[in-house]
Amino acid sequence: MRDTAAEEREALVEAVRGFANAQLAPFAAERDAQKIFPIEALAAAGELGLGGIYVREEYGSGLSRLDAVAIFEELAKGDVAVAAYISIHNMTAWMIDTFGSVQQRERWLPGMVSMQQLGAYCLTEPGAGSDAAAITTSARREGDEYVLNGTKQFISGAGAASVYVVMARTGGPGPAGISTIVVEKDTPGLSFGPNEHKMGWNAQPTRQVIFEDVRVPVANRLSEEGDGFHIAMRGLNGGRVNIGACSIGGAQWALDRAIAYVQERHAFGAPLAANQSIVFTLADIATDIQAGRALLERAAAKMDSGASDTAVACALAKRFATDAAFDAANKALQLHGGYGYLHEYGIERVVRDLRVHQILEGTNEIMRTIIGRDLLRGGKR
Repeated sequence: MRDTAAEEREALVEAVRGFANAQLAPFAAERDAQKIFPIEALAAAGELGLGGIYVREEYGSGLSRLDAVAIFEELAKGDVAVAAYISIHNMTAWMIDTFGSVQQRERWLPGMVSMQQLGAYCLTEPGAGSDAAAITTSARREGDEYVLNGTKQFISGAGAASVYVVMARTGGPGPAGISTIVVEKDTPGLSFGPNEHKMGWNAQPTRQVIFEDVRVPVANRLSEEGDGFHIAMRGLNGGRVNIGACSIGGAQWALDRAIAYVQERHAFGAPLAANQSIVFTLADIATDIQAGRALLERAAAKMDSGASDTAVACALAKRFATDAAFDAANKALQLHGGYGYLHEYGIERVVRDLRVHQILEGTNEIMRTIIGRDLLRGGKR
């Protein structure tokens, strides 16, 4: 019996692979070295429907989270940093699609889905990273407007993005006082810090987003006051799976390069592949990649079905996939010897790009906390 869904997903992956091979992979080294944010390539991704992968079909592609896992893995084989930005952009578009009104969806989604307008997710602050409920950026209501003051830290796409989905405090302390407000680029009082000098992710800008008496209509708030923390956490469930898929894609790319290299490179009169320890290393890398992919697919299926343990499944998959992928890429670098350390081979770039995935979308220590606490509460085994 034909598996139509599997065939459609394979055709989709082939299309994304073609885009990654043409628009991302050939320029990844240059974009990393010169810190180029590829606006034109992102617009081309939008033409393929990659700006709203799981935005409902009225505006977006209407695909499943399981489809998204396959898409982000394929994109990351072309360029991890660009794929990761596309995943963040999709998270912001999904938040507007899911929690926005008809008018808000009409206003922002067409430009975001086409990636003519880029999105930025503004949660983290200089003094509030893992403790997201402690954010201090304020949104004081004055009549039909909110007045925002504060600073967001480590914001991907900042300065280049047009739509900023901002978590701000409209009420008292704790998660119940947080709301989600959309701020558009060029709003008076909105500014940006300098581009951060980072270990990796050089193909996307990372800057502070600064609010100084920024006035936006109350109509820019998603959902009700006090819903912001819930919206942010729902967004992060998907973000964690997406970034895990980007990690697996980068690791798979590194493994493919390592497999080719150890068969071509000779030492002591034989190819490196004749060394049993190298064969074992390749086997370990492949096993970890496949395990990470399976956990991500499991979490994606739970998101698609609305399972009660979705958040824990996403945390578990993100923790394993990002740790395993970084380790895999690092081993692939080691298998290349000194050549792995050279920019032209690309392995060191992937290692650098993957390292931050163990930190963002919730550090892996926080993922372990989520998993462990759920087990102690009697969660699903």
